[in-house]
Amino acid sequence: MARSATPGTGPDGPARRVVVLGASGFIGRQVSAAVRAAGGEPLLVARRPLPAATSRCVPLDLIGDGPDALSRLLDTERPAAVVNAAGAVWSRAQDTMQQANHVLVETVLAALAAASWRPRLVHLGSVFEYAPPEPGTPLDEQAPTRPTTPYGLSKLEGTQAVLAASEAGRADAVVLRLSNVIGAGTSPSSLLGQVAAQLRAADAGQEAVVRVSPLRASRDFVDVRDTADAVLAAASLPVGGQVINIGRGEAVPVRTMVERLLAASGKPARIVEGAGAGVRTHTGLDWMQVATGTARRLLGWSARHSLDSSARELWRATGAHTAAPASPSPSPAQH
Repeated sequence: MARSATPGTGPDGPARRVVVLGASGFIGRQVSAAVRAAGGEPLLVARRPLPAATSRCVPLDLIGDGPDALSRLLDTERPAAVVNAAGAVWSRAQDTMQQANHVLVETVLAALAAASWRPRLVHLGSVFEYAPPEPGTPLDEQAPTRPTTPYGLSKLEGTQAVLAASEAGRADAVVLRLSNVIGAGTSPSSLLGQVAAQLRAADAGQEAVVRVSPLRASRDFVDVRDTADAVLAAASLPVGGQVINIGRGEAVPVRTMVERLLAASGKPARIVEGAGAGVRTHTGLDWMQVATGTARRLLGWSARHSLDSSARELWRATGAHTAAPASPSPSPAQH
């Protein structure tokens, strides 16, 4: 029988060891930082070595190396929790998303089932797993799951695998369904990432022209720092088998977020909207707001950082990246 880590403690005492899968990614990096800030020990797992990492890193190809490699790592390191922050974000290749968002999850679950040590698994899902809600109706955890995009479908299949393993006793797992995560490290291929790139590429002293497709949608944006706090809470509290939505609980027009980023940059700029004129934002969901009652009740969590703060952090973090904007992305920011 697998031995379980005690919630709130680690096998080596108060300093909790947390394995972060996808540690090189946007959310994985912030989760690792949050674990360190809380006095824990993050163990970073990524496909390639991370030369600039300030914590131990284990290069591991979760799909290519199979479940045995991860299972051995768990038995050796005996972490209190595993955070699955790996996955593909809005790839144009459906097979890529299936591999990264479903097959990878099955590999992680097989590793957990085979290991003699049983950590808590915190799996990061997406609110795009839900059916499009009626405008004005917040998404709670009982909302129907009928995704309208290949991304949402692949994420839902991963979540369903986690919940099935939890119900069958093969894993101690919780699913956090994340809304649109933003902040320092936001993907340069996302809407806000590309807006930032256009602003950085503008000539000094000249008005920047930010070209985007029509900004009609409203989204629930949540800061990546708040997201990491939710992950840490889910890693230690008795919430196994649950699905918990994570968001601010506020539907914000995408245009408003773009304007906040323009303000954070301090650059003179204007927005030019037009079909095919830059970043596309269609995802099948024109309006989204997350119901946050379950997160407050089970995790004692709510978002603390303002969206203006998120925009400032996003802009600050892009300072080292001044290349010209990449090709248009199919969606707004998502984890």
